[in-house]
Amino acid sequence: MRYDSITEAIGNTPLVRIDPDVHGLTHIDLYAKLELLNPFGSVKDRAAWNMARPLLAAATERGSQVVELSSGNTAKALAVLAGMHGLTFKSVTNRMRIPEIKDLLLLLGAEIEELPGQSECLDPTATDDPLTLFHRTLSEPGTACLHTDQYFNPRNTEAHLTGTGPEIVKDLDGRAPDWFIACVGTAGSSTGVARVLREHDPSVRVVGLVAAKSDFVPGIRTIDEAHEVGLFDPGTYDSIETVGSDEAIEGMLTLNRRCGILAGPTGGAAYFGALRQLRAADAELTERRSAVFIVCDRVESYLGYVRERRPDLFGRPRRANSPADLSDAEVHQAPSADVTEARTWLDSGRPPLVVDLRSSFAYAALHIDGSVNIVDELFEELLRGGLPFSRSRPVLLVCPVGEKSARYAALLTRMGHPDVRSLTGGIIAWRDAGAPLVRD
Repeated sequence: MRYDSITEAIGNTPLVRIDPDVHGLTHIDLYAKLELLNPFGSVKDRAAWNMARPLLAAATERGSQVVELSSGNTAKALAVLAGMHGLTFKSVTNRMRIPEIKDLLLLLGAEIEELPGQSECLDPTATDDPLTLFHRTLSEPGTACLHTDQYFNPRNTEAHLTGTGPEIVKDLDGRAPDWFIACVGTAGSSTGVARVLREHDPSVRVVGLVAAKSDFVPGIRTIDEAHEVGLFDPGTYDSIETVGSDEAIEGMLTLNRRCGILAGPTGGAAYFGALRQLRAADAELTERRSAVFIVCDRVESYLGYVRERRPDLFGRPRRANSPADLSDAEVHQAPSADVTEARTWLDSGRPPLVVDLRSSFAYAALHIDGSVNIVDELFEELLRGGLPFSRSRPVLLVCPVGEKSARYAALLTRMGHPDVRSLTGGIIAWRDAGAPLVRD
């Protein structure tokens, strides 16, 4: 094919049937929509181009900077598009969690601004959060920036209403699949595709996949984070299920090694979640059915993420004292203290050491007076060498909403610390209770 611009190569990605010998389903044809084959490498190419395209001519005239609250694939696509039009691009976030993505953005000439934020993603309800305030400033009329606003811009969803969804129907000979399984990030792709498929067949079952609350899967939000996204509507999905990083990596390895699809962890999560959903249904079927999941992006950007969680895949021993080894039961039973109990404990004659696991930017924005900041990745490294605190010193662990701190409290308890607790509800619960916070 011949194109006059690389943007013409966005979309029309293949729909590939997964070999039944790999997935083991008897009555269901499982298809992968290969969004990793978009020219900039991800499903976000569609949304980035659809959001930016009508504004680029005027932005080029003004010499505006393209700005987006993104630390991942949307930022990557917008950095390319901005550069093609002679514009600069700024990625605004409170945490760049994937080093390879950060390096690639810098290579593409992007400016990266890490603002403090109380939680790990934009929370529009947190009116005093610096990230939220910055978002509101960008959204005001007359701003000099080209702000694509992926969390609330309907053109994000529209890219999949006019592209991804109709392509799936066309490649299935004019039929909608019986199931559509999608990871939930900004919710643009899952919302747009689901709407198209249900227009063809209202009985299509749509399954949304979110990350486990105490876990991190690139490109996927937890259910609490999803509710902060303007495009997210729980009514889009027949069910919303969780998937963890271990499951995402297992699914990714199957796609990489057995199917020749160089998917990243998000695509692996979609594959794993699809099989978990479809196996029970497959046992009861007597007629052919079909299901589609989206492979969002490529594996190369996530080698560090995978190496950290599965060093054995790279010929290295599994790391000691890892929170990934905890069972759900251990995390559920982790010792904790609610805000009232924690405040009483801090005012007692034997107050705990308060360890804040959030990013340094979030800590700088607001934190409990006297607490120390050890970012969770660094804290995990410390634990590999054994207990980082004396057993005689009580410890209170704090994170945004209490899930990560619960996991570390469970791990420290397993390691033999006699008095460690997690702050229930995290710094958000502390703030909402009106408990005192200080700012650097």
